[in-house]
Amino acid sequence: MTDQTETRMTPSKILLVEDDQNFGDVLKSYLEMHDYEVTLATDGVMGLETYRKGHFDLCIFDVMMPRKDGFTLAREIREKDMEMPIIFLTAKNLKEDILEGFKIGADDYLAKPFNSEELLLRIQAIRRRVNKGPVKEYVVKVYTIGVYYYYYQLLILHLKGLAVA
Repeated sequence: MTDQTETRMTPSKILLVEDDQNFGDVLKSYLEMHDYEVTLATDGVMGLETYRKGHFDLCIFDVMMPRKDGFTLAREIREKDMEMPIIFLTAKNLKEDILEGFKIGADDYLAKPFNSEELLLRIQAIRRRVNKGPVKEYVVKVYTIGVYYYYYQLLILHLKGLAVA
């Protein structure tokens, strides 16, 4: 017999602007697996149009993109919205590039290659500061299968009575 428990919450909406379609698709899927609602744009012009049409809780921008780079995109968003959290996720990792990103108004700056778990924790930290409260809101599904609990989103299976790490 299998029981299912759910806790209903609301996902954060992320605008991801990344010109490498394959990497963008993989990162989008990864963030969606962790219960974020992600919209992918493949260049800065498309990113600005998407930003203007939607409502987002956080933006993740590559820097080196065709038509409009991530720094320019961030500047244009900062002219209208000083509160929008922005993370640069880029191969540009020279000290000057990082400083430029923060001068523009980045909340965080990660150099590629990066640790995906670290990105999730940085997103959560920024969302906590912005919301001043709980951030990670989603549907948690826990299946009870005999003497086991299966935490669907976390991909964790554990025996009843044992602590989950």
